[in-house]
Amino acid sequence: MDGFLQYEFLQRGLLMALLGGSVCGVMGVFVVLWRMSLVGMCISHAAFAGALLALVFGWPPLAGGVAASLGAAAAVGPLAERPGFSLDTAMGVIFSVVMSLAMLALGLLPGARADGLNLIWGSLLTVTRLDLYIMAGTAILLFSFIFLFFKEIQAIIGQKQSALASGIPVRGIHYTCLILMGLVVVSSLKAIGGFLIFSLIVTPAATSLQLTYSLRHMFWLSAVLGAAASAFGLWLSFHFSVPPGASIVLVAVVSLMAAMLFSPKKRDRAA
Repeated sequence: MDGFLQYEFLQRGLLMALLGGSVCGVMGVFVVLWRMSLVGMCISHAAFAGALLALVFGWPPLAGGVAASLGAAAAVGPLAERPGFSLDTAMGVIFSVVMSLAMLALGLLPGARADGLNLIWGSLLTVTRLDLYIMAGTAILLFSFIFLFFKEIQAIIGQKQSALASGIPVRGIHYTCLILMGLVVVSSLKAIGGFLIFSLIVTPAATSLQLTYSLRHMFWLSAVLGAAASAFGLWLSFHFSVPPGASIVLVAVVSLMAAMLFSPKKRDRAA
């Protein structure tokens, strides 16, 4: 590949791009079909803020990110149920808080703040073997969850009220999904960056939604599209000296635009 993979750090970066892109793409299916974009954005930015705060106190960013994402997920329900609070209002409050904490943590970081900036913009070329192991573990958890509960997930997406009536643990599956989203975001922060990670979660899933009616195919397509966008974005970053996170998201957006133009669903509606 034009000398692209002659260096070990590029090999690690490519493997992380493939793993991270596929995991983010699959996670995006839940976000898109359950129409939880605001919730997903709050969870992702909470994980980002938690990782930055962990750096301030000298703790592992992964631990801080997971704790913050779980806290945000737990706060959504009680806030939304308060009188005078809608889900949108609750999300707005949580988003404001976590972004304020993120900016505060960034200001408190000592020294050159390189670790904090990497969490903002991402740096695929600096991933370590430990980062790869964490991402692989996250991928195993997410794919196992989908495999074990695919029928229940399909029922909830298709008809939530019927799923509740039939005894499917809708709330448990929903909160498990939020926890997994936090893990996906935290394990991808170093590679993609906190400002761009949610775009990589949503865009491949939105693209696959234009191409198929099948939930099973949508999961597969989202994984492939996310991995392809990440790998090609990394290649563009290497050859044109641009930030990898930004190039990955732009590649994913171009794929979405192409899918919208040539979508078979568009032809079906026209017919």
